[in-house]
Amino acid sequence: MIAILNRVVEYVEKNVDADIDLAALATRLGTTEYHLRRMFSSLAGMPVSEYIRRRRMTVAAAALRGKDSVLDIATRYGYGSTEAFGRAFRAVHGVTPGDVRRDGGLLRSQPQLRFRLTVEGNTPMDTRITDRPPFRLIGHAARVPLIHRGPNPHIQAHIAALPATEHDRLKELSSSEPAGLLQVSADVDPDYTEGSELTYLHGVAVDGDTSVPIDLDVIDVPAGTWAVFEVTGDYPAALQDTWAATATDWFPSNSWRLRPGPSIVAVLDRAADFSTATCALWLPIEPA
Repeated sequence: MIAILNRVVEYVEKNVDADIDLAALATRLGTTEYHLRRMFSSLAGMPVSEYIRRRRMTVAAAALRGKDSVLDIATRYGYGSTEAFGRAFRAVHGVTPGDVRRDGGLLRSQPQLRFRLTVEGNTPMDTRITDRPPFRLIGHAARVPLIHRGPNPHIQAHIAALPATEHDRLKELSSSEPAGLLQVSADVDPDYTEGSELTYLHGVAVDGDTSVPIDLDVIDVPAGTWAVFEVTGDYPAALQDTWAATATDWFPSNSWRLRPGPSIVAVLDRAADFSTATCALWLPIEPA
């Protein structure tokens, strides 16, 4: 995967002034757009679309020091007007193209990325691969913003609003792996952009043909392969560290890639105050 990401960066450099079809590029490189976007974002700390925009604006800034008109430069880099180009330019550099033409301005360049795999072995990855038939995730869903580090107050509020009897009811409905009460994230932005919205479901897994009470939300999950990562430690920090390590350590070192689908956290054991926990993180995968 590291080699593929570096080839993406090289392709961006050669085509920085052209439309870049990430889906076609991913297919040509032997992967999927979904996996490419998730791995790029996790390892680079920014979506691939944002990296492309920053590189274009870095190259465009150099072009502004030449004699071409701002409109010519805007058109060259895919903008239909000087206004749209100016907004994108200012978002990256903090100044307008006119500022650069007039007095140079202070520019924020985006260097070309290079991905490298550093094996440190400091994050144990207790992993199993399992094939599952179709199943259903049922419970109470809400749209919440994605937060990378620390507790998500929107999720906490969603769970706190449920009566204690509802948690017991859901547990009784559980009839399939992953067992017990589950934390489900679905419809996640492929770029995994912080602040983007996802569907969070507090619920359980049931067999694929199970009839669901009318007051519960449902996510139907097709048959497929899952990687299950078990982690014990401070909650939610240890879980979030393991989630990040799947991108930095596990996927680059194994012949699997992410496929579209929900990610699931099963809490296997926890302290009374939830300060520590043992969790199983389920991620949908397919052969790379």
